[in-house]
Amino acid sequence: MEQIQLKADTLSFLEDKIKLVKKGEEAIYLVGPIKLPVNLYGETVEFKWYSWLKSEHVTEDFQQVIDQLASGNLAEYQQSSVLVYGDFEYGEDALIRMHSICHTGDIFGSKRCDCGFQLKQSMKMIAEHGTGALFYLANHEGRGIGLFSKAMAYILQENGYDTVEANEGLGFPDDTRNYEDAIEVLKALRSKPVTLITNNPRKLKALKAAGATVSGRTPLWGDISEYNEKYLQTKVKKSGHMA
Repeated sequence: MEQIQLKADTLSFLEDKIKLVKKGEEAIYLVGPIKLPVNLYGETVEFKWYSWLKSEHVTEDFQQVIDQLASGNLAEYQQSSVLVYGDFEYGEDALIRMHSICHTGDIFGSKRCDCGFQLKQSMKMIAEHGTGALFYLANHEGRGIGLFSKAMAYILQENGYDTVEANEGLGFPDDTRNYEDAIEVLKALRSKPVTLITNNPRKLKALKAAGATVSGRTPLWGDISEYNEKYLQTKVKKSGHMA
């Protein structure tokens, strides 16, 4: 009896925070918003945080979703999330960033790339703008090759390969990232136009191809040093990144 009551109490707190986003015959379960105060350059900025989970099991009975969590081994897999600031649903003008996870740059502060800088700077830009969202895409490590493969790619880069050559030398395309799920979540949270913070034309193309309304683009360059100069040059020369 106590277990049944516990489940009922759990569902009562969670069911209004879970949203089903249908994607063909699959489901994306979006949970949030959750208050998330963030230390951003020494100031506390309060965002609203969401996370999502993709599943082949489509149901609006969210107790079923909750019941499967403990047996799903979710810690073995990556889940993505989004930080929202301001009136993202209805605000007239919103900035968004589709940020690919970078374990070394975002967490350790590596200078081999500019990812950590781009993460914090885009959050700052969104907060200063007043409305926006940062999508943190957890299955994008190393442009989609994964952390272990990225470590091997770094070794190749230390032996003269550039970023593109290193990925290709391991048997990967230059960029295998997919933005489809993130775009579905974007469309579930906002129907009005957005301005994309990016230097990458592929991201812009992916959003437009998926039917997202993109009103413009804002570049994001910075934190250039001896450690990442070749990396940034390769982005422009081989991957077509724009100023």
